Amino acid sequence: MNLNNRTMETRRLRLLLELSRLGSMRAVADAMGTATSTVSQQLTVLAKEMGAALIEPDGRRVRLTPAGRRLAEHAVTILAAVEAARLDLAPEADPNGTLRVAGFATAIRAHLLPLVTELASDHPRLRVLVREHEPAEALHLLAADETDLALTYDYNLAPAETDPTVHVTTLWTAPWGLGIPTHADVPQTADTLEVFACFSAHDWIVNSRNTADETVIRILASMAGFTPRITHQADSLDLVQGMISAQLGVGLLPIGVATFPQVCLIPLTSPRVTLRAYAVAHRGRLTWPPLALVTDLLARRTATTAGDMPALSPRQSAR
Repeated sequence: MNLNNRTMETRRLRLLLELSRLGSMRAVADAMGTATSTVSQQLTVLAKEMGAALIEPDGRRVRLTPAGRRLAEHAVTILAAVEAARLDLAPEADPNGTLRVAGFATAIRAHLLPLVTELASDHPRLRVLVREHEPAEALHLLAADETDLALTYDYNLAPAETDPTVHVTTLWTAPWGLGIPTHADVPQTADTLEVFACFSAHDWIVNSRNTADETVIRILASMAGFTPRITHQADSLDLVQGMISAQLGVGLLPIGVATFPQVCLIPLTSPRVTLRAYAVAHRGRLTWPPLALVTDLLARRTATTAGDMPALSPRQSAR
């Protein structure tokens, strides 16, 4: 049989398998709830697809040829695999398989990893493959179908672009402030723009792998009447604080983070700076049990724990 450039429908395989079992097209038609002529036509099409005769006359009946018997043997395995796949992928099926997740460090460390521990016990056939990436990187992997779930963030002052091809689940929000040297003089009643204006002559520290916080800094600095001098980049919050301690500059930090002795964290209240975290997946794929389960568990977990967490940031002290 030449299978090059040929396709077949599993329905036709089912008809062939029933013919091998029942021995007549009429019996197959009765069992499958169709007409005898339909059975004959579909088996003729199947023979053309396979490039081999599958049935031959046997008196007033028909019987399978050697090629037909061989294909019927394959049909048992093929149809069983198709049924297993259907049951495996059904929305009500127990989640199993490999779920690929790409996301920023806090989402992984604070929320995903605890779930992985639970899943290992409750759903042992589900494997979670984790990759640490900043939002743009994670979304690129999602678009390339190299990950199933992207954990991302943006800021209220630098919202991410809307992509109609993905489904976005909001996970949590967290306020951010400005990290400054402890000796710096800032009025206690200063609003966000006044705080920024106090550091118009300072160097500024931004994320090395994502531009969102730099966008926020530039927007607020512009509103405060100056252009910030962006000079340093760091992907680690500890390194940002170390730079601030060394008086290399100032930078955004999440409210509640444990600060170094030489660092003071000033809340930004008017306008506020708020980080927003998301779980992002392709539209239409949330019916896949592993993806649906993990997305739902993340949403539930962050809904109950985000308010209790002192600091939720995309950049962590340990990589």
